[in-house]
Amino acid sequence: MTGVLTEDGVFVGGGGEGYGVPQQLTLKYGNRHGLIAGATGTGKTVTLQILAEGFSSAGVPVFMADVKGDLSGIAAAGSETGKLHKPFMERAETIGFDLNYRSYPTVFWDMFGKKGHPVRTTVSEMGPLLLSRLLGLNDTQEGALNIAFHLADKEGLALLDLDDLRAMLRHVGEQAKEIALEYGNVDVRSVGAIQRQLLVLENQGGDQFFGEPALELSDLIRTDSNGMGQINLLAADQLMASPQLYATFLLWLLSELFEELPEVGNPDKPKLVFFFDEAHLLFDDAPKAMVDKVEQVARLIRSKGVGVYFITQNPTDVPDGILSQLGNRVQHALRAFTARDQRDLKRAAENYRTNPRFDTEIAIKEVGTGEAVTSFLQSKGVPGVVERTLVRPPQSRLGPLTDAERADVMAHSGFGAKYDTTVDRDSAQEILARRADAAAKEAAEAEAKASAQSGAASKLDDSFAEFNNARRYEPASKTKPRKTSTRSSRSDSVVTTFGKSLARQLGTKTGQALVRGVLGSLFKSR
Repeated sequence: MTGVLTEDGVFVGGGGEGYGVPQQLTLKYGNRHGLIAGATGTGKTVTLQILAEGFSSAGVPVFMADVKGDLSGIAAAGSETGKLHKPFMERAETIGFDLNYRSYPTVFWDMFGKKGHPVRTTVSEMGPLLLSRLLGLNDTQEGALNIAFHLADKEGLALLDLDDLRAMLRHVGEQAKEIALEYGNVDVRSVGAIQRQLLVLENQGGDQFFGEPALELSDLIRTDSNGMGQINLLAADQLMASPQLYATFLLWLLSELFEELPEVGNPDKPKLVFFFDEAHLLFDDAPKAMVDKVEQVARLIRSKGVGVYFITQNPTDVPDGILSQLGNRVQHALRAFTARDQRDLKRAAENYRTNPRFDTEIAIKEVGTGEAVTSFLQSKGVPGVVERTLVRPPQSRLGPLTDAERADVMAHSGFGAKYDTTVDRDSAQEILARRADAAAKEAAEAEAKASAQSGAASKLDDSFAEFNNARRYEPASKTKPRKTSTRSSRSDSVVTTFGKSLARQLGTKTGQALVRGVLGSLFKSR
């Protein structure tokens, strides 16, 4: 009897005559990527579950999205009282598999923080390219977003959440004329369009994805005390209502893995296996730059020890440049109801190494539920001959956990204290708000100072007006004044002379300036 692991790899099922020949995915080629395809209801979910079990048993951590909500059962053991126990035992006997029910170490994650620990990243880590894809921006709008990111980096403004990005975009719009010569014109209408798309993203719940504490990739690449690889399960049933957000998140995660993990060459087993369910969402209406980036990651990330497995209904959902990188393949049934379906079926069959015992195209069309056409890399990375394979039954529960069971798993994961509470530290929004407050305060002080100076000048002008409007004193009597002593006469003569001179000078600009200076000194002294 064969267990979950064979001598060289993960046991997938039985092939050949009577399904007695073990079909396995060799561990040292596990980072050569793979494809799981097939129509709805043909068994893709079970194949995904048994591959995750196999990699975990080999000590390889796994990340996968639970799109339909039924993969959570991997955290619990299957049961002999389950309704599928009897057919599972019959299948296990047919393929020579030793079926022992057991659970697997699982950590639940959820971008919305409801069915798992919150998964977050910062706006800066997402970057303008992926964010533009997420928001569906055109080239002009993407250019404005790139300028916002560049200025934030240049001015030391951390972009952590959507509030920070909004504040930065307002800053760019306000400084559009000043930055035009260095970075080009920034159309405020483009900034407004980005702000509207951010509002749409927020209404879809995407604002919960951006912030801190951000996910540390090392928390995904872990093994338990028994050496079992941790299975990271992303709750994606609600996330699928925002398919662009789902696809962008998974692409961001792949990009982060590529940037952070060291080169390992060709390891004996992968460091992490990444399952990308509903993979067509990544490529639907994606710009060429985005597809090129996915292809680059697929080509190079295997040297980091990461295997990427795309799960989709039809192999044609995956671009040829990426499809050519997928060495391990499990093809469930395809239904050929239309002319296009028939072309796709023929094209899918052409991707396999021919087996003289049967026609691959017919086999893909005829295999039943739980059966598949498989091809795994063999010695020196050569594709194996295609085989009709009866996929082994899972050891974990087939079906979802209850809410109470999920809550218990989350309570014992050890990640709640680290990720469940949001942290809002000083970032672009707060810094720009302080700058605006300081500028407003400075403007108010300048206005008050100008007002005070204007008031003082007004008082001086009033004083000069009084001087200009004053008349010379003329005595009422025309009689000659009585003579006094010589000394008094001299004093009166000096006073009279000064008064007359002053009166004459007030009528001139020079005299007015002299008096203005004297009065100004008097006001300052007071």
